[in-house]
Amino acid sequence: MYAKNFYSHNQPPYHNLQQSLERQNANDYGAKGALNAPTLTLPQMLTYALQDEFLAQARYNNILLNYGYIRTFARIQEAELRHISALLPLFERYQVPIPEDISRMFVTTPETIKNAFAFGVQGEIENISMYNKFLSLNLPTDVRTVFTQLRNASLNHLDAFERGLARNFVWKK
Repeated sequence: MYAKNFYSHNQPPYHNLQQSLERQNANDYGAKGALNAPTLTLPQMLTYALQDEFLAQARYNNILLNYGYIRTFARIQEAELRHISALLPLFERYQVPIPEDISRMFVTTPETIKNAFAFGVQGEIENISMYNKFLSLNLPTDVRTVFTQLRNASLNHLDAFERGLARNFVWKK
């Protein structure tokens, strides 16, 4: 989408076409990017973490927009905003540029509510794995504290999505 329109009047805020194409790769974004990275610096970890929190927030917002109010998604979407707020001071403290939120590029609408819960389960599993990978590395104490809190919150989200997945939803969009 962005690459096709890169030279048009409605340019995305990228500096060049190569950067635009790199940013569109879902395997290099958020938890997937972190889990695929052979090595990680603190700026990369912060960036991947924030991207993944952006992605979760966008995913759950999309579900709420398409299916209406579902308590589990509404509460976890609010939590994702708190996760983002917890990460932002670390960007300032360690002088890491805050990445642009392009998470909507990677969001698709599930066909059913049951699939939405399955997407939530998968997203939280990836998020937990990302934080576990980060926590296995040498981190400043404040970063370790935030990553631990976010990982623990994602464990709770995972439980909530698994309970939702166990229900028999028949509602389709």
